[in-house]
Amino acid sequence: MQQSNTYIIVFSAILTIVIGGLMSLTSVVLKPAQDKQVELDTKKKILGAVMDISEIEDPNEILAIYDQRISSTVVDIEGNEITQDDKGNALVAEKVNIQKNYKRSQEERFYPIFMFKNESGIVDAYIFPMFGAGLWDWISGYLAVDKDLNTIRGIAFDHKQETPGLGARITDEVVQNRYKGKKIFENGSLKSVTMVKGEGHSGLTDYQVDGMSGATMTAKGVNKMLEHYLACYTAYIDKVKSNNKLALN
Repeated sequence: MQQSNTYIIVFSAILTIVIGGLMSLTSVVLKPAQDKQVELDTKKKILGAVMDISEIEDPNEILAIYDQRISSTVVDIEGNEITQDDKGNALVAEKVNIQKNYKRSQEERFYPIFMFKNESGIVDAYIFPMFGAGLWDWISGYLAVDKDLNTIRGIAFDHKQETPGLGARITDEVVQNRYKGKKIFENGSLKSVTMVKGEGHSGLTDYQVDGMSGATMTAKGVNKMLEHYLACYTAYIDKVKSNNKLALN
């Protein structure tokens, strides 16, 4: 009986080691492909906020468009460009984890910014990543504004676990299109844009979008996320506007 127990223990230990080794090996082998997929998904969301890529199926074409049309930088809360993290490592906007940064204080975060260039190579829009809390879990977004840094060009929302058919509708093109043409500043001061309660409203202002029936909490989360992160990007926006004015004089 003792021998049988020993056999079971040894067999279980060997099986655990073998399975663990195989899982580790699989993880190592698959990591480059997984990293490539994460890169593609991120770049699709960034481009999706500023242009229609829904009919582009070739990943290589999407990556090529991204490389041609997008440039990026990372700034701090004061709008100053930064090139290194706390440990002296190079900061690359595409690799800044917005979710992890969200846990840091506003003053300690790294804020990636993406510039969309027209065919002449001139910046035509700015894309601001943001992150927040929805009803059940996290929500995130990429907000694109025109070169006037006030008019919304487009937005691409994502979420982890909002209610299907209700809060999850923030990823629907119909809902996201409601933000196009809306404004974020009023008389030079940040006003942001608010998703109102309920759906089917008329007479909305430049700072309001129609809501989603049955998804009041998700809408509140989106509103809070937009207001919070736009405030964090305001120093950078003001600097760009100031530099643009100087360039015109």
